[in-house]
Amino acid sequence: MSVKPWRDVIRHLQWSDADAPTALALMTQWEAVADLQLNDTVNGVLAAVRSEGDVALVRFTEQFDRHRNALEIPAGEWAAARARIAPELEAALVAAGERVREYHQHQSAADWSYTDALGNSLGQRIRPLDRVGVYVPGGKAAYPSSVLMNVMPAKVAGVSEIIMVVPTPDGVVNDAVLAAADIAGVDRVFGIGGAQAVAALAFGTESVPAVDKIVGPGNAYVAAAKRAVFGRVGIDMIAGPSEILVVCDDSSNPEWVAMDLFSQAEHDEMAQSILVSLSPRMTTAVLDAMSRLLPSLERREIVEVSLRERAVIVDVASTEQACELINQVAPEHLELCVDDSTALMAGIRHAGAIFLGHRAPESLGDYCAGPNHVLPTSGTARFASPLGVYDFVKRSSVMQISAEGSQVLGQIASVLGRAEGLTAHARAAEMRLAHD
Repeated sequence: MSVKPWRDVIRHLQWSDADAPTALALMTQWEAVADLQLNDTVNGVLAAVRSEGDVALVRFTEQFDRHRNALEIPAGEWAAARARIAPELEAALVAAGERVREYHQHQSAADWSYTDALGNSLGQRIRPLDRVGVYVPGGKAAYPSSVLMNVMPAKVAGVSEIIMVVPTPDGVVNDAVLAAADIAGVDRVFGIGGAQAVAALAFGTESVPAVDKIVGPGNAYVAAAKRAVFGRVGIDMIAGPSEILVVCDDSSNPEWVAMDLFSQAEHDEMAQSILVSLSPRMTTAVLDAMSRLLPSLERREIVEVSLRERAVIVDVASTEQACELINQVAPEHLELCVDDSTALMAGIRHAGAIFLGHRAPESLGDYCAGPNHVLPTSGTARFASPLGVYDFVKRSSVMQISAEGSQVLGQIASVLGRAEGLTAHARAAEMRLAHD
Protein backbone atom coordinates (compact mmCIF):
# COMPACT_ATOMS: atom_id res chain seq x y z
CA MET A 1 0.00 0.00 0.00
CA SER A 2 1.44 3.40 -0.96
CA VAL A 3 1.87 6.30 1.43
CA LYS A 4 -0.58 8.54 -0.42
CA PRO A 5 -3.74 6.51 0.34
CA TRP A 6 -2.99 6.60 4.07
CA ARG A 7 -2.37 10.34 3.91
CA ASP A 8 -5.72 10.67 2.16
CA VAL A 9 -7.64 8.27 4.41
CA ILE A 10 -6.41 9.14 7.92
CA ARG A 11 -7.87 12.42 9.06
CA HIS A 12 -5.24 15.13 9.34
CA LEU A 13 -5.58 18.34 11.35
CA GLN A 14 -3.45 21.41 11.88
CA TRP A 15 -3.85 22.44 15.51
CA SER A 16 -3.26 26.08 14.57
CA ASP A 17 -6.52 26.09 12.59
CA ALA A 18 -9.33 27.75 14.52
CA ASP A 19 -11.71 24.82 14.11
CA ALA A 20 -9.17 22.08 14.96
CA PRO A 21 -10.12 21.68 18.67
CA THR A 22 -13.81 21.29 17.78
CA ALA A 23 -13.01 18.89 14.95
CA LEU A 24 -10.81 16.76 17.21
CA ALA A 25 -13.48 16.71 19.93
CA LEU A 26 -15.97 15.29 17.43
CA MET A 27 -13.47 12.68 16.27
CA THR A 28 -12.64 11.48 19.78
CA GLN A 29 -16.03 11.56 21.47
CA TRP A 30 -17.58 8.25 22.44
CA GLU A 31 -20.88 7.72 24.18
CA ALA A 32 -20.72 4.33 25.85
CA VAL A 33 -23.85 2.23 26.18
CA ALA A 34 -26.09 4.56 24.20
CA ASP A 35 -28.08 1.86 22.39
CA LEU A 36 -31.61 1.85 23.84
CA GLN A 37 -32.43 -1.59 22.43
CA LEU A 38 -29.25 -2.99 23.98
CA ASN A 39 -30.19 -1.47 27.32
CA ASP A 40 -33.66 -3.04 27.12
CA THR A 41 -32.08 -6.44 26.49
CA VAL A 42 -29.68 -6.01 29.39
CA ASN A 43 -32.44 -4.90 31.76
CA GLY A 44 -34.40 -8.03 30.86
CA VAL A 45 -31.41 -10.24 31.64
CA LEU A 46 -30.80 -8.47 34.95
CA ALA A 47 -34.42 -8.86 36.00
CA ALA A 48 -34.46 -12.55 35.07
CA VAL A 49 -31.31 -13.38 37.02
CA ARG A 50 -32.48 -11.38 40.00
CA SER A 51 -35.78 -13.26 40.18
CA GLU A 52 -34.78 -16.73 38.92
CA GLY A 53 -31.16 -17.07 40.07
CA ASP A 54 -29.26 -20.08 38.75
CA VAL A 55 -32.14 -21.13 36.50
CA ALA A 56 -31.74 -17.94 34.49
CA LEU A 57 -27.94 -18.24 34.48
CA VAL A 58 -28.12 -21.73 33.02
CA ARG A 59 -30.67 -20.63 30.43
CA PHE A 60 -28.64 -17.63 29.29
CA THR A 61 -25.39 -19.62 29.24
CA GLU A 62 -27.04 -22.18 26.99
CA GLN A 63 -28.46 -19.41 24.78
CA PHE A 64 -25.35 -17.26 24.44
CA ASP A 65 -22.44 -19.65 25.09
CA ARG A 66 -24.07 -22.80 23.66
CA HIS A 67 -23.45 -25.22 26.53
CA ARG A 68 -24.90 -26.49 29.81
CA ASN A 69 -21.73 -27.09 31.80
CA ALA A 70 -21.67 -26.55 35.57
CA LEU A 71 -21.52 -22.87 36.48
CA GLU A 72 -18.49 -23.10 38.77
CA ILE A 73 -15.08 -24.19 37.51
CA PRO A 74 -13.30 -26.19 40.25
CA ALA A 75 -9.88 -25.08 41.44
CA GLY A 76 -8.41 -28.37 40.27
CA GLU A 77 -9.12 -27.32 36.69
CA TRP A 78 -7.14 -24.10 37.19
CA ALA A 79 -4.09 -26.07 38.30
CA ALA A 80 -4.51 -28.48 35.38
CA ALA A 81 -4.74 -25.57 32.96
CA ARG A 82 -1.58 -24.06 34.47
CA ALA A 83 0.22 -27.35 33.88
CA ARG A 84 -0.92 -27.40 30.24
CA ILE A 85 0.29 -23.97 29.18
CA ALA A 86 3.78 -23.51 27.77
CA PRO A 87 6.48 -23.11 30.46
CA GLU A 88 7.54 -19.77 29.01
CA LEU A 89 3.95 -18.48 29.23
CA GLU A 90 3.65 -19.58 32.85
CA ALA A 91 6.97 -17.91 33.65
CA ALA A 92 5.84 -14.69 31.93
CA LEU A 93 2.56 -14.67 33.87
CA VAL A 94 4.35 -15.24 37.18
CA ALA A 95 6.91 -12.51 36.43
CA ALA A 96 4.25 -10.05 35.32
CA GLY A 97 2.11 -10.85 38.34
CA GLU A 98 4.96 -10.19 40.74
CA ARG A 99 5.73 -6.85 39.08
CA VAL A 100 2.07 -5.80 39.25
CA ARG A 101 1.91 -6.86 42.90
CA GLU A 102 5.10 -4.96 43.77
CA TYR A 103 3.89 -1.76 42.09
CA HIS A 104 0.55 -1.82 43.87
CA GLN A 105 2.15 -2.45 47.26
CA HIS A 106 3.40 1.13 47.02
CA GLN A 107 -0.23 2.30 46.92
CA SER A 108 -1.15 0.74 50.25
CA ALA A 109 -2.76 3.27 52.58
CA ALA A 110 -2.87 3.28 56.37
CA ASP A 111 -5.19 4.72 59.00
CA TRP A 112 -4.33 8.23 60.08
CA SER A 113 -5.40 10.67 62.78
CA TYR A 114 -4.45 13.97 64.39
CA THR A 115 -5.41 15.91 67.50
CA ASP A 116 -6.63 19.46 66.92
CA ALA A 117 -6.25 22.50 69.17
CA LEU A 118 -9.41 21.61 71.11
CA GLY A 119 -8.16 18.12 71.96
CA ASN A 120 -10.44 16.39 69.42
CA SER A 121 -9.04 13.26 67.82
CA LEU A 122 -9.94 13.23 64.12
CA GLY A 123 -8.90 10.76 61.48
CA GLN A 124 -9.67 8.14 58.92
CA ARG A 125 -10.00 4.36 59.11
CA ILE A 126 -9.29 2.35 55.96
CA ARG A 127 -10.56 -1.19 55.48
CA PRO A 128 -10.70 -3.53 52.44
CA LEU A 129 -13.90 -4.61 50.76
CA ASP A 130 -15.21 -8.01 51.80
CA ARG A 131 -15.88 -9.55 48.40
CA VAL A 132 -15.08 -8.41 44.83
CA GLY A 133 -16.20 -9.74 41.47
CA VAL A 134 -13.76 -9.67 38.55
CA TYR A 135 -15.11 -9.90 35.01
CA VAL A 136 -12.58 -11.32 32.55
CA PRO A 137 -13.38 -11.14 28.81
CA GLY A 138 -13.72 -14.33 26.78
CA GLY A 139 -15.11 -15.17 23.39
CA LYS A 140 -13.21 -13.52 20.52
CA ALA A 141 -10.10 -13.08 22.66
CA ALA A 142 -8.82 -14.14 26.05
CA TYR A 143 -6.78 -11.85 28.28
CA PRO A 144 -4.86 -13.49 31.13
CA SER A 145 -3.18 -10.12 31.73
CA SER A 146 -6.60 -8.74 32.65
CA VAL A 147 -6.79 -11.31 35.46
CA LEU A 148 -3.50 -10.11 36.92
CA MET A 149 -4.34 -6.42 36.62
CA ASN A 150 -7.74 -6.71 38.29
CA VAL A 151 -6.88 -9.26 40.97
CA MET A 152 -3.44 -8.19 42.20
CA PRO A 153 -4.46 -4.76 43.58
CA ALA A 154 -7.45 -6.39 45.29
CA LYS A 155 -5.14 -8.93 46.92
CA VAL A 156 -2.73 -6.19 48.03
CA ALA A 157 -5.68 -4.24 49.46
CA GLY A 158 -6.64 -7.27 51.55
CA VAL A 159 -9.99 -8.16 49.96
CA SER A 160 -11.24 -11.30 51.71
CA GLU A 161 -12.75 -13.09 48.69
CA ILE A 162 -12.31 -12.60 44.94
CA ILE A 163 -14.87 -14.13 42.58
CA MET A 164 -13.94 -14.35 38.89
CA VAL A 165 -16.41 -14.76 36.05
CA VAL A 166 -15.40 -15.54 32.48
CA PRO A 167 -17.48 -16.38 29.39
CA THR A 168 -17.05 -19.94 28.10
CA PRO A 169 -18.24 -20.08 24.48
CA ASP A 170 -19.05 -23.68 23.54
CA GLY A 171 -17.96 -24.70 27.02
CA VAL A 172 -14.29 -23.91 26.38
CA VAL A 173 -12.22 -21.97 28.91
CA ASN A 174 -8.88 -20.49 27.93
CA ASP A 175 -6.08 -22.31 29.77
CA ALA A 176 -4.00 -19.13 30.15
CA VAL A 177 -6.91 -17.32 31.83
CA LEU A 178 -7.40 -20.16 34.33
CA ALA A 179 -3.64 -20.32 34.92
CA ALA A 180 -3.60 -16.58 35.63
CA ALA A 181 -6.43 -17.06 38.14
CA ASP A 182 -4.34 -19.71 39.89
CA ILE A 183 -1.26 -17.48 39.91
CA ALA A 184 -3.11 -14.36 41.07
CA GLY A 185 -4.90 -16.06 43.95
CA VAL A 186 -8.54 -15.94 42.86
CA ASP A 187 -10.88 -17.71 45.29
CA ARG A 188 -13.64 -18.97 42.98
CA VAL A 189 -14.20 -19.02 39.20
CA PHE A 190 -17.53 -19.24 37.38
CA GLY A 191 -17.83 -19.96 33.67
CA ILE A 192 -20.45 -17.31 32.96
CA GLY A 193 -20.30 -14.09 31.00
CA GLY A 194 -22.27 -11.20 29.61
CA ALA A 195 -24.93 -9.20 31.42
CA GLN A 196 -26.03 -12.36 33.23
CA ALA A 197 -22.65 -12.66 34.95
CA VAL A 198 -22.83 -9.04 36.09
CA ALA A 199 -26.35 -9.68 37.40
CA ALA A 200 -25.22 -12.76 39.32
CA LEU A 201 -22.39 -10.83 40.96
CA ALA A 202 -24.64 -7.90 41.84
CA PHE A 203 -27.68 -9.78 43.16
CA GLY A 204 -26.26 -13.20 44.03
CA THR A 205 -27.78 -16.55 43.07
CA GLU A 206 -27.89 -20.00 44.66
CA SER A 207 -24.36 -20.63 43.34
CA VAL A 208 -22.80 -17.22 42.84
CA PRO A 209 -22.30 -15.04 45.92
CA ALA A 210 -23.20 -11.36 45.73
CA VAL A 211 -20.17 -9.05 45.78
CA ASP A 212 -19.51 -5.52 46.96
CA LYS A 213 -17.85 -4.28 43.78
CA ILE A 214 -17.50 -5.43 40.16
CA VAL A 215 -14.36 -4.66 38.16
CA GLY A 216 -13.03 -5.68 34.78
CA PRO A 217 -13.69 -4.89 31.12
CA GLY A 218 -16.29 -6.43 28.83
CA ASN A 219 -18.38 -5.80 25.74
CA ALA A 220 -21.22 -3.28 25.38
CA TYR A 221 -23.66 -5.60 27.18
CA VAL A 222 -21.32 -5.94 30.14
CA ALA A 223 -20.77 -2.18 30.26
CA ALA A 224 -24.52 -1.53 30.18
CA ALA A 225 -25.10 -4.08 32.93
CA LYS A 226 -22.41 -2.56 35.14
CA ARG A 227 -23.97 0.86 34.70
CA ALA A 228 -27.40 -0.53 35.57
CA VAL A 229 -26.31 -2.24 38.81
CA PHE A 230 -24.17 0.63 40.05
CA GLY A 231 -25.55 1.75 43.37
CA ARG A 232 -26.37 -1.74 44.49
CA VAL A 233 -22.70 -2.57 44.04
CA GLY A 234 -19.67 -0.49 43.24
CA ILE A 235 -18.02 -0.61 39.80
CA ASP A 236 -14.62 0.43 38.56
CA MET A 237 -15.66 2.37 35.44
CA ILE A 238 -17.63 2.25 32.19
CA ALA A 239 -14.90 1.55 29.66
CA GLY A 240 -15.07 2.63 26.03
CA PRO A 241 -12.79 1.53 23.17
CA SER A 242 -9.06 1.47 23.84
CA GLU A 243 -7.11 4.53 22.74
CA ILE A 244 -3.55 5.80 22.42
CA LEU A 245 -2.06 9.22 21.75
CA VAL A 246 1.58 9.26 20.63
CA VAL A 247 3.61 12.47 20.48
CA CYS A 248 6.61 12.42 18.13
CA ASP A 249 9.36 14.82 17.11
CA ASP A 250 12.52 14.64 15.03
CA SER A 251 14.17 12.36 17.59
CA SER A 252 11.49 9.65 17.25
CA ASN A 253 11.92 6.27 15.57
CA PRO A 254 9.16 6.22 12.92
CA GLU A 255 8.84 2.42 12.87
CA TRP A 256 8.49 2.28 16.65
CA VAL A 257 5.82 4.99 16.54
CA ALA A 258 3.94 3.23 13.74
CA MET A 259 3.89 -0.08 15.61
CA ASP A 260 2.74 1.63 18.80
CA LEU A 261 -0.21 3.11 16.89
CA PHE A 262 -0.96 -0.35 15.48
CA SER A 263 -0.83 -1.86 18.97
CA GLN A 264 -4.02 -0.01 19.87
CA ALA A 265 -5.68 -0.33 16.48
CA GLU A 266 -5.45 -4.13 16.63
CA HIS A 267 -7.71 -4.31 19.72
CA ASP A 268 -10.86 -3.86 17.67
CA GLU A 269 -12.34 -1.75 14.91
CA MET A 270 -13.42 1.01 17.31
CA ALA A 271 -10.01 1.45 18.97
CA GLN A 272 -8.48 4.86 18.36
CA SER A 273 -4.89 5.82 17.48
CA ILE A 274 -3.88 9.49 17.53
CA LEU A 275 -0.53 10.82 16.34
CA VAL A 276 0.52 14.29 17.49
CA SER A 277 3.54 15.44 15.55
CA LEU A 278 5.95 18.26 16.31
CA SER A 279 7.75 17.58 13.01
CA PRO A 280 6.25 17.43 9.50
CA ARG A 281 9.23 15.33 8.48
CA MET A 282 8.44 12.77 11.16
CA THR A 283 4.77 12.70 10.16
CA THR A 284 5.80 11.62 6.66
CA ALA A 285 8.30 9.11 8.05
CA VAL A 286 5.64 7.52 10.29
CA LEU A 287 3.20 7.23 7.38
CA ASP A 288 5.95 5.57 5.34
CA ALA A 289 6.62 3.14 8.20
CA MET A 290 2.91 2.35 8.56
CA SER A 291 2.71 1.43 4.90
CA ARG A 292 5.78 -0.81 5.16
CA LEU A 293 4.76 -2.57 8.37
CA LEU A 294 1.01 -2.94 7.95
CA PRO A 295 1.14 -5.95 5.57
CA SER A 296 3.09 -7.91 8.22
CA LEU A 297 0.40 -7.63 10.89
CA GLU A 298 -1.56 -10.75 11.84
CA ARG A 299 -4.62 -8.58 12.65
CA ARG A 300 -4.20 -6.38 9.60
CA GLU A 301 -7.89 -6.25 8.68
CA ILE A 302 -8.91 -5.00 12.12
CA VAL A 303 -6.09 -2.44 12.11
CA GLU A 304 -7.08 -1.08 8.70
CA VAL A 305 -10.69 -0.54 9.77
CA SER A 306 -9.62 1.10 13.02
CA LEU A 307 -7.25 3.47 11.22
CA ARG A 308 -9.78 4.41 8.56
CA GLU A 309 -12.64 4.92 11.00
CA ARG A 310 -10.99 6.54 14.02
CA ALA A 311 -7.30 7.40 13.52
CA VAL A 312 -6.25 11.06 13.59
CA ILE A 313 -2.99 12.87 12.85
CA VAL A 314 -2.53 16.34 14.31
CA ASP A 315 0.39 18.63 13.49
CA VAL A 316 1.33 21.02 16.29
CA ALA A 317 3.74 23.93 16.16
CA SER A 318 5.01 23.78 19.74
CA THR A 319 5.09 21.72 22.92
CA GLU A 320 2.57 24.18 24.37
CA GLN A 321 0.13 23.27 21.61
CA ALA A 322 0.84 19.58 22.18
CA CYS A 323 -0.02 19.93 25.88
CA GLU A 324 -3.19 21.88 25.09
CA LEU A 325 -4.30 19.11 22.73
CA ILE A 326 -3.43 16.31 25.16
CA ASN A 327 -5.31 17.95 28.01
CA GLN A 328 -8.36 18.29 25.78
CA VAL A 329 -8.30 14.63 24.73
CA ALA A 330 -7.31 13.24 28.18
CA PRO A 331 -6.08 10.01 26.55
CA GLU A 332 -6.12 6.56 28.10
CA HIS A 333 -2.54 5.83 26.98
CA LEU A 334 -0.11 8.70 26.32
CA GLU A 335 3.30 8.03 24.79
CA LEU A 336 5.78 10.91 24.76
CA CYS A 337 8.24 9.65 22.15
CA VAL A 338 10.19 12.92 22.14
CA ASP A 339 13.65 14.16 22.98
CA ASP A 340 12.74 15.60 26.40
CA SER A 341 9.71 13.68 27.55
CA THR A 342 10.01 14.73 31.20
CA ALA A 343 9.82 18.42 30.30
CA LEU A 344 6.79 17.80 28.09
CA MET A 345 5.04 15.87 30.88
CA ALA A 346 5.21 18.94 33.13
CA GLY A 347 2.47 20.58 31.08
CA ILE A 348 0.11 17.57 31.05
CA ARG A 349 -2.80 17.42 33.49
CA HIS A 350 -5.00 14.67 32.06
CA ALA A 351 -3.88 11.17 31.00
CA GLY A 352 -4.55 7.64 32.22
CA ALA A 353 -1.00 6.31 31.86
CA ILE A 354 2.04 8.25 30.66
CA PHE A 355 4.93 6.50 28.90
CA LEU A 356 8.10 8.57 28.88
CA GLY A 357 10.77 8.38 26.19
CA HIS A 358 11.51 6.18 23.22
CA ARG A 359 11.88 2.89 25.12
CA ALA A 360 8.53 2.83 26.89
CA PRO A 361 5.95 1.35 24.50
CA GLU A 362 2.41 1.12 25.82
CA SER A 363 2.53 -2.67 25.45
CA LEU A 364 4.96 -2.90 28.39
CA GLY A 365 2.37 -1.17 30.53
CA ASP A 366 -0.31 -3.53 29.25
CA TYR A 367 1.57 -6.58 30.44
CA CYS A 368 4.46 -6.32 32.82
CA ALA A 369 5.88 -2.90 33.73
CA GLY A 370 3.85 -2.91 36.96
CA PRO A 371 1.28 -0.07 36.75
CA ASN A 372 -2.27 -1.13 36.08
CA HIS A 373 -3.57 -1.41 32.53
CA VAL A 374 -7.19 -0.80 33.58
CA LEU A 375 -7.37 2.88 32.66
CA PRO A 376 -9.96 5.62 32.14
CA THR A 377 -11.05 5.88 28.50
CA SER A 378 -13.06 8.33 26.38
CA GLY A 379 -11.74 11.46 28.06
CA THR A 380 -12.59 10.30 31.57
CA ALA A 381 -8.96 10.73 32.63
CA ARG A 382 -10.09 14.30 33.34
CA PHE A 383 -11.60 12.97 36.56
CA ALA A 384 -10.78 9.25 36.85
CA SER A 385 -7.64 7.26 37.64
CA PRO A 386 -6.11 3.87 36.83
CA LEU A 387 -7.42 0.90 38.79
CA GLY A 388 -5.48 0.48 42.00
CA VAL A 389 -5.48 -0.55 45.64
CA TYR A 390 -7.59 2.51 46.46
CA ASP A 391 -10.45 0.99 44.41
CA PHE A 392 -10.65 -1.99 46.78
CA VAL A 393 -10.82 -0.18 50.11
CA LYS A 394 -13.32 2.10 51.75
CA ARG A 395 -12.68 4.90 54.19
CA SER A 396 -14.50 5.67 57.43
CA SER A 397 -14.23 9.04 59.15
CA VAL A 398 -13.43 8.80 62.86
CA MET A 399 -13.93 11.55 65.45
CA GLN A 400 -13.60 11.56 69.21
CA ILE A 401 -14.70 14.87 70.71
CA SER A 402 -13.15 16.31 73.85
CA ALA A 403 -15.04 18.19 76.57
CA GLU A 404 -13.69 21.51 75.29
CA GLY A 405 -14.43 20.50 71.71
CA SER A 406 -18.03 19.64 72.62
CA GLN A 407 -18.54 23.19 73.95
CA VAL A 408 -16.92 25.06 71.06
CA LEU A 409 -18.24 22.88 68.24
CA GLY A 410 -21.64 22.58 69.91
CA GLN A 411 -22.17 26.33 69.70
CA ILE A 412 -21.28 26.33 65.99
CA ALA A 413 -23.52 23.32 65.26
CA SER A 414 -26.40 24.95 67.17
CA VAL A 415 -26.27 28.08 65.03
CA LEU A 416 -25.98 26.17 61.75
CA GLY A 417 -28.68 23.64 62.67
CA ARG A 418 -31.21 26.35 63.52
CA ALA A 419 -30.30 28.31 60.38
CA GLU A 420 -31.17 25.25 58.32
CA GLY A 421 -34.38 24.58 60.21
CA LEU A 422 -33.06 21.29 61.62
CA THR A 423 -33.76 22.00 65.24
CA ALA A 424 -33.21 18.44 66.47
CA HIS A 425 -29.67 18.73 65.14
CA ALA A 426 -29.23 21.95 67.06
CA ARG A 427 -30.76 20.59 70.26
CA ALA A 428 -28.58 17.45 70.14
CA ALA A 429 -25.53 19.72 70.19
CA GLU A 430 -27.01 22.08 72.76
CA MET A 431 -27.74 19.26 75.22
CA ARG A 432 -24.00 18.62 75.45
CA LEU A 433 -23.38 22.26 76.28
CA ALA A 434 -25.21 21.88 79.58
CA HIS A 435 -23.11 18.89 80.63
CA ASP A 436 -19.60 20.23 80.63
